[in-house]
Amino acid sequence: MIDNKTFIIGGIIVALLIGVVAVFMASADPDGLESTALVVQGQKELTGATPENAEIQEDLNGKFSYTSPMPDYSLGESMGPLGGLVAIVGGTILAFLVVIGLIYGLKIAGKPVK
Repeated sequence: MIDNKTFIIGGIIVALLIGVVAVFMASADPDGLESTALVVQGQKELTGATPENAEIQEDLNGKFSYTSPMPDYSLGESMGPLGGLVAIVGGTILAFLVVIGLIYGLKIAGKPVK
């Protein structure tokens, strides 16, 4: 039987491998919600390819907005695929640390006070 430490390390390695491979297999043509927004705004045909200069225009007047630290899973266009790899590895490790922190917090909260 595998101990918890080996299982967690194996899970992190599998998550990193999937993330790294996904950088090179991902399509540059947006799909899903981003593609639908471009169709609604008239910047893309429903069955056509996305134009090079298509950008989603958002009306943010009086609404909450933020800037992502790693937009489109990268660290900027100047770093290219390497920026994507760094963003994926950093994001995976950050997500793992958040989950571990929540687990420890719940574990501490569940202990009786002496």
